[in-house]
Amino acid sequence: MSVPSWIQDSIFYQIFPDRFANGDPSNDPPNVQAWGAPPTPWNFQGGDLRGIIDHFDYLLDLGVNALYLNPIFRSTSNHRYNTMDYYTIDPKLGDMNDFRSLLDLAHRNGVHVILDGVFNHCGRGFFAFVDLLENQENSPYRDWFHVLHYPVQAYGDGESRDYLAWWNIRSLPKFNTSNPAVRKFLFDVARYWIEMGADGWRLDVPNEIDDDSFWAEFRHVVKSVNQEAYLAGEIWTADPRWVGESHFDGLMHYPLRDCLLRLVQTGTLDAGQCAAKLESFLDMYPKDNAYAMYLPLGSHDTERILTKLDGDVNKLKLVSLLQFAYPGAPAIYYGDEIGLKGDKDPGCRSAFPWDEFQWNQEIRNWFKTLISLRKGHAALRKGDCRLVLADHRRSCFAIARALGDENIVAMINASPKQRQIRLPVEGMGWKNGRTLRNLLGKDEYIVLRGAVQVTLPPWSGAYIA
Repeated sequence: MSVPSWIQDSIFYQIFPDRFANGDPSNDPPNVQAWGAPPTPWNFQGGDLRGIIDHFDYLLDLGVNALYLNPIFRSTSNHRYNTMDYYTIDPKLGDMNDFRSLLDLAHRNGVHVILDGVFNHCGRGFFAFVDLLENQENSPYRDWFHVLHYPVQAYGDGESRDYLAWWNIRSLPKFNTSNPAVRKFLFDVARYWIEMGADGWRLDVPNEIDDDSFWAEFRHVVKSVNQEAYLAGEIWTADPRWVGESHFDGLMHYPLRDCLLRLVQTGTLDAGQCAAKLESFLDMYPKDNAYAMYLPLGSHDTERILTKLDGDVNKLKLVSLLQFAYPGAPAIYYGDEIGLKGDKDPGCRSAFPWDEFQWNQEIRNWFKTLISLRKGHAALRKGDCRLVLADHRRSCFAIARALGDENIVAMINASPKQRQIRLPVEGMGWKNGRTLRNLLGKDEYIVLRGAVQVTLPPWSGAYIA
């Protein structure tokens, strides 16, 4: 199994490049809006690669050691999922020298960087699609796309009618990935950026390229350049088809996010049901892949986690406590660590406020603590995971991570009431009379008759060791 050896040790930070930091105003478009202006689907605020470089100390202070960048290739939009040129850094973000400088800085500090690969579709400005629009049925690239009828018209109101497009959006024509020429082009792109030093790909909507042979070859191309490159698929459901030697190392684990939110926010799962789902996710996948999942609480495609939780900081701390105790690579969407709020796209894509007076320091310090504990305890990163308690009546459960002689129990109270719970500790090597403590606080517990008594305030948890 060629899952990267570094992935279990990783804490990701996702950056939407136009909105993180503006390090080089000279590459701003003429119509750039003021930093912090309300985000829209079309406005630019000037974030760029140099801005990430300039604020790298912030990332290191937070403690993250992996970056996932939303698309950085030449496009006409602020999100850049409509790629025009897969071989060029978008000039509004900088150039290849900026990219190399960012990679050099990251790698010198032990930080991996993965890129967003958009290979299901391109933008209308992509050279082959431009040729199709110009030459119609005479275009040598007519078979690069799924043309339904001529003439192909890519502009105007309404959905795409003349060619297949992602969600029928005219500006996102879908590639014909069964065409050998298209496959070669995309595989060459994938290879090129790994050769340039990128540490992997996050693959956008890969299930829409419903072709196992495509992804098997894609994996082979990437891994032939760098066996340690990470491949993460944007699959929104729990589906083992998409991991393994012919697909991806891990997936964006949205089902985990959904499970935690259903427990603490909507109440559509009780503690026992949530715990059972957490176990089922681990049973569903080969262990190497289960431990290589990308674990998000938020992303550019979801409401900000604090908004989703109605501004409840305690609930945010609770779900992140579980996120950082669960197998996989926990991920922070830029700004979530300082309490940014926002609805779905475009609201979740606001500019990062660099005025520290606007930061929620309680949330930031909490994430710094979780990151430090995760990095400091191998059991939280690589340990076996098992359920040790599930009390649906009192909305409490606990999972244990064990590696060698180290055992850490993550215990939660997902209820509005204080709970006192008897936590069994059999099989952990904790003998009667031993003193345990909460790594997230000052509480101490004495093992008596194979258990400890744990008191948890409403919507709270503990790491017990």
